[in-house]
Amino acid sequence: MKLNIRIKASFVCTLFMAVVLISCNGASKIKPVELTCEYMETPTVVDVASPRLSWINEASSSKIRGEYQRAYRICVASSKEKLLKGDTDIWDSGKVQSSDSYLIPYTGKSLESTKDYWWRVMVWDSNDIKSNWSQPAYWGMGLLYSNEWKAKWIGAPWQGEEPRRIIEPRPPFIPGSPQRFQQPAYPFFPAPMFRKTFALERDIKSAKAFVTGLGYFEFYLNGKKVGDDYLVPNFTNYSNREMIEAAPIAIENNFRDHRVMYLAYDITDMLSQDLNVAGAIVGDGFYDSTSRWVASFGSPRFLCQIEVTYKDGSKEIICSDESWKVKESPIVMNGVYDGEIYDANKEITGWATAGCEDSNWDSAILRKAPTGKLTAHMAPADKLTEVLNPISLLKNEEGAYEVDFGVEISGWIHFKDIRGTKGDTLNVKYICESPLGVHKYIFKGIGQESHVPRFTWYVFRKAVISGIDNLTADMLTAEAINTDVPVTAEFRTSNELFNRINAIWQRSQLDNMHGGIASDCPHRERSPYTGDGQVACITVMHNFNAAAMYKKWIRDMNDAQNIETGYVPNGAPWQPGCGGGVAWGAAMNIMPWEYYVHYGDIKMLEDNFHAMKEQVKYMLTWLTSDGTMFSQRTNIHSTQPNYWLNLGDWVGPYQNPPEELVHTFYLWRCADFTARAAKVLNQNDEYVYYSNIRNNVRNAFNNKFYDTENKTYGDYGSNIFALVIGVPTDRYEDVKHTLRKEISETYNGHLNTGIFGTQFFFETLAAHGMNDVAYEAMNKRNMPGFGYWIEQDATVTWEHWDGRGSRNHPMFGGALTWFYRTLAGVNADENNPGFRHIIIKPNLPNQLDHVFYSNITPYGKLISEIKKVNNQLEINITIPVGSQATVYIPVESHSSVITENGKALVPSSYLDDVKDENGYKIVRVKQGKYSFSVK
Repeated sequence: MKLNIRIKASFVCTLFMAVVLISCNGASKIKPVELTCEYMETPTVVDVASPRLSWINEASSSKIRGEYQRAYRICVASSKEKLLKGDTDIWDSGKVQSSDSYLIPYTGKSLESTKDYWWRVMVWDSNDIKSNWSQPAYWGMGLLYSNEWKAKWIGAPWQGEEPRRIIEPRPPFIPGSPQRFQQPAYPFFPAPMFRKTFALERDIKSAKAFVTGLGYFEFYLNGKKVGDDYLVPNFTNYSNREMIEAAPIAIENNFRDHRVMYLAYDITDMLSQDLNVAGAIVGDGFYDSTSRWVASFGSPRFLCQIEVTYKDGSKEIICSDESWKVKESPIVMNGVYDGEIYDANKEITGWATAGCEDSNWDSAILRKAPTGKLTAHMAPADKLTEVLNPISLLKNEEGAYEVDFGVEISGWIHFKDIRGTKGDTLNVKYICESPLGVHKYIFKGIGQESHVPRFTWYVFRKAVISGIDNLTADMLTAEAINTDVPVTAEFRTSNELFNRINAIWQRSQLDNMHGGIASDCPHRERSPYTGDGQVACITVMHNFNAAAMYKKWIRDMNDAQNIETGYVPNGAPWQPGCGGGVAWGAAMNIMPWEYYVHYGDIKMLEDNFHAMKEQVKYMLTWLTSDGTMFSQRTNIHSTQPNYWLNLGDWVGPYQNPPEELVHTFYLWRCADFTARAAKVLNQNDEYVYYSNIRNNVRNAFNNKFYDTENKTYGDYGSNIFALVIGVPTDRYEDVKHTLRKEISETYNGHLNTGIFGTQFFFETLAAHGMNDVAYEAMNKRNMPGFGYWIEQDATVTWEHWDGRGSRNHPMFGGALTWFYRTLAGVNADENNPGFRHIIIKPNLPNQLDHVFYSNITPYGKLISEIKKVNNQLEINITIPVGSQATVYIPVESHSSVITENGKALVPSSYLDDVKDENGYKIVRVKQGKYSFSVK
């Protein structure tokens, strides 16, 4: 009996100690951070009924391995205060057994228009220990139903409904002809300022403003600018334009959809319980542009709906209508392409405050509503992303100042505390090889003055500034204005040239991001070319958090599709200066698929699968009797093929491959991606159908374009395209031999490809045993090659290898995936997308000793570092919580000794599936940091 009591006491003591031990060491090993709603941090306006919520699980220690989320709990409340008190009056998911932390659909109470919703999440780690609550986040709802809009579109009486420039039929473009860039003169009008005085007589609980203006707007309340965005709203296919069918590149006006994006601002703390004034300045933007690159939509117009909720529960709505007042602003001229002129003598002190007398202002007039549906601005706006100080400021012999900011940016110069005589004009000439608009400021002449443009941007590293005396470096900065798409990756190697190449491409890509699209060049054309977009999109996804921006831009492409034929134009939103061809419309198939692979969002495929099929349907109308594709598209109402609608590859350094070969390649690629999408969506019949198209086109390509005598598909990237498609086994070695000789001997190790061939050039060489050739081509410092641009002191990438044309074009960046996917070996897995399963298979050339690459994936930070140290290869990787990886460790022989963290490589709970395959030791690892070494 005593023995039994002792045993029980011992058991209780042991249990007590275990409980104490657990309580002392019971903190969760993971915590949720970086909460997003529909890819955005705290989005102010969302118009989907079931927004998707995501977070990243962060390990509590760098030494932790094999950790994962076992469950989560999401709570949503109608206010931050309720959320923090635990009053989750909107949705409590309860504890959900799931490892998912990404794009979790909201399934609580029906969401109401204009409301804010606060949320937080708690997770359980692999030991089922719960974390602390995350920091709170929120999203704001827009107007979910069109009948909730009470505001009216308004404009200025000195402008009509129509845009300043009406397209007239013109001769077709001739390649290289100066007429492509000629620009006739059109009248300019001052940018209108709108204002509305209103009184609020009760205690305010909350207030929001839902606002948009076309082309661009700035919104003010009681004298202060609201928000930190610029050049809003994002660029979309705003409205129907009948005149586009008369453009030099003329297509049918038969788009799937039009839309106008609106923003939302919380203005609660900016209102007073007295008189208030809402104001806006509206610029021309792309809506009313005189450039031949675009087709304008109409004159500037503005829409505003302020919704005030009082503490007693009542509501009041203040809407834009003809009761608003309007007057000419000091911005006497503005245009995206034309620049901006500001006359400070026309300023009206306090124009957006109650102290301004507006009896002499005109009444606003009503404008027609654009045909585009009002859509919430669920994409990043343009923001100030970088501020640069001058690296030199010199006064030249003419008395002007020459300033150099060190690198080329897309933005403007901000002048602060400058002085000038009344009526004198500050004139800024931005130095650029491509056309830019004017930047002029007319002094008021009263003390210190400051100035920055509003409704355009310039592309520059240097500028010449005249019309001012005593300018000093502290009076000016360069401000980069771009779509707010943050750089999330870091890349470096032991070859400094490669680091520079990656850096100048990153800068060029960011310079070209405006209005939720990526342009071909940020100065001359500023156009949303679909071909440039698709060719660089994988590189973008390996460098930037572009999910929200691409979601918007791919929707633009879907909107621009011809609803009858399936044709997707060369630019989206469509502008009739966009020349291109088959590879441009192919973006409709390529970009949704790559988005799915790299961001893991199946909804992207669901939303665009129909458009992908329609695009292939259109491409099949150009099948030849040989089963290849050869597009000969004409302008509408014309019988002659338009060169600018049928391009193959573009700007090769010598020549381009035959258009028919390139067209056929992209038909194959589009059918292939559509088949893969069908498989993901469980559309089995569609999978078979598009797989057959893909296989038939591959066979036709191989049958038609192979030269059996010379054992080649042709020069200028043709053999690259062939290897990507796949060549018959009996000619494979011959094609490889021909390609190696072509690059190494005929072109002395240089590339010989245009933008589309270059995308595949380096990775294809590496995949087929010619990584040494790829390295040599990337390492060239003479023309053609990326290094040539570096030698010319370029800080961005160019349009042509020899420097002709634009000197800020990111399209050749499509090739740089070789840095991340081959050298660092980091690849997404389409069978488990979004980097949930990561494939790390480095291929380091003999000439390279070190490569480091990291990026923020949907699950957290991923790192791959490969080093050669003292006759051994080191592979250091970090796999985030929620992901697993398959690592291919190169081994030279069976005698190679592999260790992990200094210990023999043996299976464990977080490292398994050790096997040998084709010169690699393959291991599968779970979350954690690992250091492999091969001697």
